[in-house]
Amino acid sequence: MDGVSFTVGRGEVVGLLGPNGAGKTSVIKMLLGLVRPDAGEVVLLGRPGNDPQARAAVGYLPELFRYQPWLTPEEVLALHVRLAGVRVPDAERRECLSLVGLADRAGDRVGGFSKGMQQRLGLAVALVARPELVVLDEPTSALDPVGRVDVRDLVLDLKSRGVAVLLNSHLIGEVERVCDRVVVLNHGRVAAAGTLAELLGQRELRLHLEHLTPAAEARLTALGQVSREGEWLTVTLPADDDGTAVPDLVADLVAHRVRVHAVEPVRISLEERLLGILREEDRP
Repeated sequence: MDGVSFTVGRGEVVGLLGPNGAGKTSVIKMLLGLVRPDAGEVVLLGRPGNDPQARAAVGYLPELFRYQPWLTPEEVLALHVRLAGVRVPDAERRECLSLVGLADRAGDRVGGFSKGMQQRLGLAVALVARPELVVLDEPTSALDPVGRVDVRDLVLDLKSRGVAVLLNSHLIGEVERVCDRVVVLNHGRVAAAGTLAELLGQRELRLHLEHLTPAAEARLTALGQVSREGEWLTVTLPADDDGTAVPDLVADLVAHRVRVHAVEPVRISLEERLLGILREEDRP
């Protein structure tokens, strides 16, 4: 790792992105004390990273998970609660299993579970001790589409309750849906970081118009740079647009007696932006 530095605030979801070997899992291991950095420091919830009290307040779902096949989910949670040195009432443990969709399998042996069900159990293990920080390493890799939606809703619920969430996922669409900020790693360095709005930058608006008057065209150029391709005009919207620019523009065009056939907002996807960042980083 080379100068990697970022924060995850309470009630915030931060996504880690990058190609295989970029250092995402290494960063997570350093954060959790599984690997000791040669330099720098880890601060967990305002305390040193090796502070037992701080580490007890962290929930973790590893990318590679495996649980004792002879235990039931209830017994797995009871074991991890004891290992964490915290007390969690039986009712809360059952509620945690219900939260991840395993309430009806709480008494079954884990050895008969599918990989997706074991991943759900891993989520329960990460959440059972009421953590203040949750670290999720590829939390939906074994789940079907319904399970992925469940995890997305779960992450948003954690955020609403003030829990800090660090999410490492190759599913860029999931990151785009739930994360407040994104950190892009490449070759052990931070290649880019910021909110989605900051990373994705400006949006564009494609319009199919008829009877465009000089006054209406002036209204378009006042909003942003205008380019023409056949019957379509493309306007670059301000990066700080609060969402009112498009409806206000359409209303003004109609007031200028312009016929508006189509309006298509266009924004670069996070996947496109990520690929652009990595290509720029790898350029000699």
